[in-house]
Amino acid sequence: MATLPPLAERMRPSTLDEYVGQQHLVGKGAILRKAIESGNLPSLILWGPPGVGKTTLAYIISQQLQRPFFSLSAINSGVKDIRDVIEKAAKLKESNENLPVLFIDEIHRFSKSQQDSLLGAVERGLVTLIGATTENPSFEVISALLSRCQVYILKNLTYQELLDLMNRAIKQDTYLKTKNVVVREYEAIFRLSGGDGRKLLNVLELVINAVAGQPITNELVLENVQQNMALYDKAGENHYDVISAFIKSIRGSDPNAAVYWLARMIAGGEDPLFIARRLLILASEDIGNANPNALLLANNCFQAVNVIGYPEARIILSQTVTYLASSAKSNSSYEAINMAQELISQTGDLPVPLHLRNATTKLMKNIGYGEEYQYSHGYQQNFSPQEYFPDKLSETILYKPGNNTAEQKIRERLKFLWGKKYNY
Repeated sequence: MATLPPLAERMRPSTLDEYVGQQHLVGKGAILRKAIESGNLPSLILWGPPGVGKTTLAYIISQQLQRPFFSLSAINSGVKDIRDVIEKAAKLKESNENLPVLFIDEIHRFSKSQQDSLLGAVERGLVTLIGATTENPSFEVISALLSRCQVYILKNLTYQELLDLMNRAIKQDTYLKTKNVVVREYEAIFRLSGGDGRKLLNVLELVINAVAGQPITNELVLENVQQNMALYDKAGENHYDVISAFIKSIRGSDPNAAVYWLARMIAGGEDPLFIARRLLILASEDIGNANPNALLLANNCFQAVNVIGYPEARIILSQTVTYLASSAKSNSSYEAINMAQELISQTGDLPVPLHLRNATTKLMKNIGYGEEYQYSHGYQQNFSPQEYFPDKLSETILYKPGNNTAEQKIRERLKFLWGKKYNY
């Protein structure tokens, strides 16, 4: 067994029909499948979590198009490596051979200069670029390169897709077929995989090798796997587990645990801007108006980390993490926008009341646009209790101030202004 590659590698599909998941992209008649089958494929970015098949899909595309497949990892490749590939592509073009697919894993880790070095080859059609990223390409890929690529979003595998993948491995893998594997309970394996197909197969292989022919149960899985998944893996295996523990520790007001998970990510080589960006989101989502300074500090943290980088960035991150974890918490703003969006999905585009409309033409004025609008600054307390909702939604409450000192003051002011209308 020691000479065999990992199960995830042994089970890597070679055709679209064998590929598990992403049916919205590669299922029969789906947009990406059509592009592949037409042979007219643009450069593209595959954006999605780890273990959902980005690398595999890129390789399948190259095989389907009968093109050479060049692969680089942004972690250990530089501008020289990119230029070497481009030179090889230029020679292929001179020989009238099929131009290659250039796959770049974790393209979000490339610097601006590294991404710039790709532009010419993409523009000239020397390569079909396929970049893979777990981060939002709008933030991590330079606009000039992004404008020349189609972005496709990949999703975590569903329960049924994970089940299909696991059963296929048990039945088809040369080694596992000899083990007479019996799976009695699936929940622990699926929970540990988190929708990550590679992690699922790694967990399955680890358990099968550990239990020596016993039927696989949730208890056996947890006993044999959890201790082996403790380390942070910058390549993505536990990326989402550790960031989840990090965010939940800050949300739970535990600065000690939060800074521990921060150190784990730093030791694992996590991008400091990824950490800083998550802190920005948390400052608004989980603290919000309970402490508006949290968002200011998180934003300053992001800007400072962008300028400084490691190793000194760890100090700035630690300051921000411990402050956010120690701050009062409120998710009232987050809940308010969620409720508002849900309300819109139920009620549709209700008409704007006439007095709130902007009368930009004479006709609009004649039919009453803005006619009864009361300019707030013309009233005491700079406030007029007029209706701002569409008539159908009058008295709807979406923002509910949290139970903390800052938002109690907000609640008192809203109660003073609106009286019984919103029942604050």
